[in-house]
Amino acid sequence: MTGEKNLKTQTFVPHALRGRVLAEVHARPFVPVEGPKRILHFAFTTDPAAAAKAREALEAFCLDRAYPAPAPEARQHRVELPPAILRWEHHGEFMTYSWEFPQDVPKAGPGDAAQLAFRPGAGELASFMRLLPQPGPLLVSADLHLLPEGPGQDDWRSLFEPSQLAASEVMDSAAIVATDFHPDAFGFVRLLVLDRLLTPKDAGALVRRLLEVETYRTLALLGLPEAEAAAPVIRRIETELPLIVQRMREGEGLEASRELLAHLTGLDAELEAGAAQSLYRFGATRAYHELVTLRLDSLAEIALPDVPTLKAFLTRRLTPAIRTCASTEERQENLSRKLARAAQLLRTRVEIELESQNKDLLSKMNERTRLQLKLQQAVEGFSIAAITYYIVSILHLIFEGLHRKIEALDPIVATALAVPFVFLPVFWMIRRRREHTREP
Repeated sequence: MTGEKNLKTQTFVPHALRGRVLAEVHARPFVPVEGPKRILHFAFTTDPAAAAKAREALEAFCLDRAYPAPAPEARQHRVELPPAILRWEHHGEFMTYSWEFPQDVPKAGPGDAAQLAFRPGAGELASFMRLLPQPGPLLVSADLHLLPEGPGQDDWRSLFEPSQLAASEVMDSAAIVATDFHPDAFGFVRLLVLDRLLTPKDAGALVRRLLEVETYRTLALLGLPEAEAAAPVIRRIETELPLIVQRMREGEGLEASRELLAHLTGLDAELEAGAAQSLYRFGATRAYHELVTLRLDSLAEIALPDVPTLKAFLTRRLTPAIRTCASTEERQENLSRKLARAAQLLRTRVEIELESQNKDLLSKMNERTRLQLKLQQAVEGFSIAAITYYIVSILHLIFEGLHRKIEALDPIVATALAVPFVFLPVFWMIRRRREHTREP
């Protein structure tokens, strides 16, 4: 009891992703394969919605046949469907289905590999894949044969296009692999493995690496159409940018600068839209190319006479495409920086021109205000004089009326004496009012 109590007190709350992270190390293990075997390998691109539907379809497929369905978080699953074995894997943007079939090898004379390989046609065996709904667009179809090496030395060469053949000894000369990376009449890329001294574990590892090479090299090339589609846009913007900079140097005024800035902003938006669209694809291309390189290196190929190895063949054909993608991505980044610098220069010019215009406008406003102040002062002077005149005129009438009662009162003298007493209060009142008006 004490031990159980201590065990409970030492139990920690695990991270929500701990199980998934730990399981990832053991994901997609090498499954031992005992030859002779034939494997049809399919890869379909999927988005999250299509992947969820494909998983549900696989679960229903397994349960309808009383086989265990994949676990909710499983990324791979194996189902035995005599005479075939289905291996399903879910990757980030694609799913793979590998159908493994037994291959009968009768005792025959020289030329066994050429007589047995790729017969019957892959189109007949592909009917097994049609038992499941297609999860997305088909990207990879591979037909791999694992056969024992027969007495014939070079009979397998006749199975492939001579000008496109790639072959080598692998796994310390324990096997020969050959392919032309060219789809046959059924759309399958043929891969042949001639077993010399492979153990089931080594055979499983070799088969998996070859299928991954075929899958990843196809996925890596998806970036090439993106690069080719982006190239005309980049070239056009690269041509327009020097013309815009030349017009900037000529300094055509504020309105011209605004038009150039709008044009430049439009080019920048167009470039960024294309770059954002191809960003993921170019990054995936680099990652898949690295995986292809790693898988090819793990084969430890030994060259055969007059035949390029798989690595030499793919390197010669993949490298230009990968460099095109990298070059396009680099051109996008450099052009984006140039557009940003040019736009910043234009904005600075527009701001300076606006400040200059604002300065002129403020100067004109100050001059106008000064004139208005002078006019106001003049008006105020006239106002004081007018008001004083009207008040003095009224007083003069009053004094004339009083003169009839008081003969000693001279209206003209009284009016003259009243002028300062009227002028000063009027002047003070108008000045006071003006000061109140100026206060905020």
